[in-house]
Amino acid sequence: MVAAVHGRKDDEGDDARRHEVAHLEIPNLLHHEPRGQKTGIDKRHFHLTEEPLAAHPEFLDRQVPSLDSRIDMADTAVPELAQCAAIKAIAEWGRPATDITHLIFSTYSAWQAPSFDHQLAALLGLRPTVCRTILSLHGCYGGGRALHLAKQLAENNHGARVLVACSEITLVCFGGPDGGNLIGSALFGDGVGAVIVGAGPFAQGERPLFEMVSATQTTIPRTEHVLGMQVSGGGIDFHLGIQVPMLIEQNIERCLVDAFSGFVDDPSSCWNDPFWAVHSGGRQILDNIDTELKLDAGKLAASRHVLREYGNMSGNMSGATIIFVLDDQ
Repeated sequence: MVAAVHGRKDDEGDDARRHEVAHLEIPNLLHHEPRGQKTGIDKRHFHLTEEPLAAHPEFLDRQVPSLDSRIDMADTAVPELAQCAAIKAIAEWGRPATDITHLIFSTYSAWQAPSFDHQLAALLGLRPTVCRTILSLHGCYGGGRALHLAKQLAENNHGARVLVACSEITLVCFGGPDGGNLIGSALFGDGVGAVIVGAGPFAQGERPLFEMVSATQTTIPRTEHVLGMQVSGGGIDFHLGIQVPMLIEQNIERCLVDAFSGFVDDPSSCWNDPFWAVHSGGRQILDNIDTELKLDAGKLAASRHVLREYGNMSGNMSGATIIFVLDDQ
């Protein structure tokens, strides 16, 4: 598989990375103040600035209709952010944008048609024959699901090259603190990432970074009440239960054993052998995975670094966080 991430370590080992929302030339990106050791987050980045907030005080009050205004603002910002990340991914991939055969766009701000996948294809000048798919409201697993789907498309379509774009701004769910959304308000930030996935043979100029050997998905039964999103006149209301870290701790090893079956005789004995790219869902989630799997110190360093510098960019969003973590490896 070919996977070109939009930023990577240079040949001399420089640790500097290029993470899209962190340095986009968009005026007045807001930075949240450090949250301390409880969240593991030092800063987050937001597209929403004081100016539109002053123009739309209804964004702070869930009881006042504001969905139309939120959608209008996201309609321009979300695909343009995705374009920035995709241009860098395509440049690092080493082939022209017209070689892209499939496009997967993951977001939760898509409430209109033509949707963001169509807009991004036009912004990048992709061929009219590109096969487009949009994923919406996938939350934390949006990035993983998009990569999973890209793998399937690449392996079942000879010569396919799949552009995956995960782009989101928290505008559609932004609101004033009401006592019920404090966890999410302390975790989530804006982010965008892009990856190109394909199956060999490699074309001239392609520069692969990772190989996806296998991809699986597991649903934990009777957990539907723990996470939820609901569209309303005041934006998207989300619910994030405090049980999430515990449920992950209780089920992570069983899910991994199932995923590794057929590749390793006793996978539970070698959790420290592979490198880890875990969605930076929150400090407690990462701590619980560390503890349950008895991982060596530093195994989740990339995930913790992304959480510290950007927060959770897909807890109720598109899945950009996992692309940031891959880029940090």
